Amino acid sequence: MVEFDHLKKMAKSDKIIIQGTEITLFSHKKEDYISLTDMARCKNAEATGYVISRWLSARYSIDFLGIWEQLNNPDFNVVEFNNIKKESGTNSFVLTVKQ
Repeated sequence: MVEFDHLKKMAKSDKIIIQGTEITLFSHKKEDYISLTDMARCKNAEATGYVISRWLSARYSIDFLGIWEQLNNPDFNVVEFNNIKKESGTNSFVLTVKQ
């Protein structure tokens, strides 16, 4: 999350309105970013961190993150990821932003 806050200070940002919700878009070093916090605030303004944590904990999100990391991160730890992926199917599994 620190990196995202860093983007806010450095990046050019725009806003879009989706179904009445203002969502911030960032461009930084020719890369585009969208504010998950703004999207989560639409679901539950008092618990945006919880909403994002639930999104991150979903099996499909874990699969997507693993594929993205394998394609884009030469230092990606596949063994550690496989442990996370195995746990992601259980009801007790929670992945937070900090993790």
